[in-house]
Amino acid sequence: MPVMEPNLDAATLKEWAGVIDSGPFSSLCWGERIAFDNPDSLTLLGALAAWTDRVRLVTTVVVPQLHDPVMLAKGLATGDMLSGGRLTVGIGVGGRHEDYHAVGADPATQTMRGMAERVAVMKRVWSGEKVTDSVVPVGPPPVQAGGPPLLVGTIGPKTVRSAATWADGLAGMTLDVNVDKQNELFDVARRAWAEAGKPKPHLATSFWFALGDGDAARAQVHRHLRRYMNWIPAEYVDAMAPTTGWAGSEDELLSVLKKFADVGTDEVHLIPTSPDIDQLRRVADVVRGLG
Repeated sequence: MPVMEPNLDAATLKEWAGVIDSGPFSSLCWGERIAFDNPDSLTLLGALAAWTDRVRLVTTVVVPQLHDPVMLAKGLATGDMLSGGRLTVGIGVGGRHEDYHAVGADPATQTMRGMAERVAVMKRVWSGEKVTDSVVPVGPPPVQAGGPPLLVGTIGPKTVRSAATWADGLAGMTLDVNVDKQNELFDVARRAWAEAGKPKPHLATSFWFALGDGDAARAQVHRHLRRYMNWIPAEYVDAMAPTTGWAGSEDELLSVLKKFADVGTDEVHLIPTSPDIDQLRRVADVVRGLG
């Protein structure tokens, strides 16, 4: 979903959701920020549950430390109920102190330990355990037993290893769309899950994309990064923009997706750099080409 683009309205978001749900895609994904003008993640979850019938709904990622864990568990369980059990929760520690400050959260909790502690509370809520002296537990119960699957959002091996005890998979990100480097992180996850005695992890990655010819597509990615990465000095963003994300033709995107499939990637979450629905329709044609 193009949630980090400016001047969004309900009609645009609903149209994107409809095209994704009717297309060849496996999931519909969106991210979270607080000190930005993107839609609230949980409010959007409710709308997306109503606007779609088929695809999984994936938060990539929501930051538990920015929420009361009981209220977050309740909101996500509600989304799981409204979507008929189609929710997957990608979670991470977040990369911006300004989001922590905006909600009065302590940046000192921006750690894997801080996240794991909140995940433990959420799982208690989803299991029906009373988290306080109340007449009934916090509900509604999620449709998926034990709660929605959890994906850890990370680009680092240490984070992956520490999440193996509680996560069901990985919601990675590749800045430079390096398939081999991403597969090295997947290997870390495969080993960590095996050592924890758990089934194979769900392996997902993501990258920014723009479909188009040469310089115009790259400029689209650059514009998006300039706006989205507003907490980083502009000259740093300008320096990284030529090699960050992906820009090119349909055939080139198909080639990249095939390479990710060849290393065992379960999903690629493509991050829009434009609200133009034509970009989404063109990607749908590419995905159909994967067979």
